[in-house]
Amino acid sequence: MTDLHGRSVVVTGGARGIGAAVAHTLAKSGAGVVVADLLEREGRDTAAAIGTQAMFCHLDVTDESEWRRVLDDAEANFGPLAVLVNNAGILDFGGVESESPSQFRHVLDVNLVGSWLGMHLAAPRLRAAGDGVIVNVSSTAGLIGYSGIAGYVASKWGLRGLTKAAALELGAAGIRVCSVHPGPIRTPMTAAMDPSVAAGQPLARFGEPEEVAAMVGFVVTEATFSTGSEFVLDGGATAGASLVLPS
Repeated sequence: MTDLHGRSVVVTGGARGIGAAVAHTLAKSGAGVVVADLLEREGRDTAAAIGTQAMFCHLDVTDESEWRRVLDDAEANFGPLAVLVNNAGILDFGGVESESPSQFRHVLDVNLVGSWLGMHLAAPRLRAAGDGVIVNVSSTAGLIGYSGIAGYVASKWGLRGLTKAAALELGAAGIRVCSVHPGPIRTPMTAAMDPSVAAGQPLARFGEPEEVAAMVGFVVTEATFSTGSEFVLDGGATAGASLVLPS
C-alpha cells in the first residue's frame, strides 16, 4: 500500500509523542488522518499543524460507541479506511504484588482491550475497501519482562499475540497486521525517566518519536510482504547481554 490518496487513517493517542509523529508521517503519504485522543487541545493542535488533510476526534479507546463514531467520521471526511494505528496506551507503575486489581484491569482495558475494539470494528471496513494495514504499537515490554510494571508488560505481550492472531485471520482479505516495539522513546510519558535507563544499550540514548513514526510509515507503505511481524526500535536493548571479552 504505497498510495494512500483518497483513503483515511486513524491514529489513536495521536495528540502528542509517538502518535503525533505518526500522524504527520502518514499524512505525507497522501492520506486523510484522524488524530484520535482524549487530549482535546493537544489533539486539535496536532491536526491543525498537519493541515486540511487532518482532523481531531475525541476517542476513549475503551468505549465502543466512540470507536464507531470516529471510524464513521474518518470515512465520511477522507474516504474508505486504509490504516489503523493502535498507539494509545498508558503506563502504571506496580508489580504483581503492589498493583491493585483495578489498576491492572485499567491498563489492560486501555492498552489491550482498546486496541482489540479498534481492530474488531475496523476490520469489516478494511474488508469492504479491499485491503488495509493495522499497526499495533506494542513495546519492548511485549518482547521481554520488566520488573515493577506488571500490567503494562501483560498488556504489551497480549497486544503482540493479538497482532499475530489477527494477521492469520485477516490476511486472505488483503489486510496486513504488524506490531512495532519501541524501547525508551523521548515522549511526555517517559519525561520523568532517568536517562541512565538507556545507558546499557548499544545505542545508549532514548529514541525520538520521529524514528518510531518512520518505522510505522515503512510498515504501512513498504513492508508489503510482512504480516504478523514484529518491528523493533530499541537501540539494541533486546539484542542480548553486552559482554566485554578479554583481548
